[in-house]
Order: sequence, then C-alpha cells, then structure tokens
Amino acid sequence: MTVAPASRTPRLVATDLDGTLVAPDGSVTRRTRDVLAALDERGVAIVLVTARPLRWMDELWPLTGRVGRGIVSNGAVVYDAHARRVLDVTGIEAPEGLALTADIGSAVPGATFALECVSGIKRDPRFHEPHSVPPGSPVAELSELWTEPAVKVMVRAPEADPRLLLEGTVAAVGDRGTVTWTIPGLVEIGPPGVTKATTLAHVAEDLGLRAADVVAFGDMPNDISMLSWAGTSYAMANGHPSVQACADAVAPANDQDGVAETLAALFGLETWDR
Repeated sequence: MTVAPASRTPRLVATDLDGTLVAPDGSVTRRTRDVLAALDERGVAIVLVTARPLRWMDELWPLTGRVGRGIVSNGAVVYDAHARRVLDVTGIEAPEGLALTADIGSAVPGATFALECVSGIKRDPRFHEPHSVPPGSPVAELSELWTEPAVKVMVRAPEADPRLLLEGTVAAVGDRGTVTWTIPGLVEIGPPGVTKATTLAHVAEDLGLRAADVVAFGDMPNDISMLSWAGTSYAMANGHPSVQACADAVAPANDQDGVAETLAALFGLETWDR
C-alpha cells in the first residue's frame, strides 16, 4: 500500500464511520481499535465525524480516547464522550423548517419527512425508517413534532426516482439548508452553512490545531467538505468516485481495515498479528 506523504505529522485523525472506519457488518475490528489506541497513547486526537445521530453512537465513543470528541448529524452536534453531554447544537427551527418541508413537498410529490433532534427521531406518519427506531419515538404531523431544533431533516419519497428526489430537494432547499446524501432514496438536510468541515474546523481550533494538523478519511459525498479542508485526506477504495476525485489518496476499503492500515503506515506503527 502506498501512503501519500503528509505535509507534517498529523496530530488529529478525523474519520467517518459507516463505509469508512466501520466494517460492512457494522463492527469495529480489533485491528482498528488497536491502531486508534496506539495513536491515542501518542497524543494524537481521534475525532469521529459522522452523519449518524447520537442514538447510534454509544458503543463507539470509547474509540475517541482521551480527547473524547465526536461530531454527529453531519456537523450539527458536537459531543463530549467523557462527560456524555452535548457541547454544541446547530439546528433548524420550526418556522423555517415547516416552510422548507412544504416547498420540498411541492417539488417532490410523495415526499415524507423525519426530524433528527438531540432528543431522538420524530417522524410524520408516512415516513418509513428501515433502521431501528427507539420504542415510543413520536409519530405525528410535522407541525406537532417540531418543538425543538432539528439537527437533520430526512426526506424519503418511496415512489420517486432517487435522482429526482435529490435534485428536487436541492432545488427546493436552495441556500436555506445543507443537502447531503449517503444512500439512494434518502436525502438529509442540515442547517445552512453547517458541514462536517465547518464543525471539524471549530473542534480542531479548540484543541489548538489547524487544517494542516489533520488527516481525514471518508467514503461518501457528505465527506467531501471535510476531506477538502483537512491537510491530508484519504477516500476509501469502496467510496464514491466523487470522493476519490477530491482526496489526496485512496485508502484500502473498509472491509480491509483501510483506515487502520493507512494510519499504521502513516505513523510508522509496528505491525502486529491481527
């Protein structure tokens, strides 16, 4: 494996999770855990940067080591894994959000919506969430549900072509939100101006670090901002072509411990049995 040289030895590792750090079966391998732990012992900050909501993160927080920082919901939430508390939230308030979803509904027939909030997921009755949803999660019309800032608005339109869903949502949203996608058929809208990169820059600054100190890993278009900002960036071999085109280099796929193998080579860690 060839590792592109960094302009300086990174002091912060920023990594996406699904399709990147996490194996295809949803696990984190022993190899990956060992490499991250070795870097933590060297004083390298580990920051998880993901589209996942808080409710999917509990078992992964130990990976952040002594720094204990996570960025979830595509940059809308910063979390302290040690204190188990939210440090910062940027969300979409009800008046703006209801106008936004009304416009999307006009542009994309059959659009259905869910709100990801710090308190959990809230869905309109027509929105189907194929992943696990905590029992008792609120289901009602958006006007009733929108009682707190939404860190992410999710849009599905089961009868629509995924490409048209994305294009229609982008056109309807304009500059009123940040539109991303990670899987076909689901579009996610974050607060305007908020990306993985903008929030990572603030977290790095709080740690006394700059973009040149950061090495970042990702696989999907919502990672492009982060990879473009970081001093050294890697797209996964299993990643979207647009992500590979923007990164400095390509790391092995997530089913080959690509993040761990790249970090081990980049930092000159000893190789141990897997």
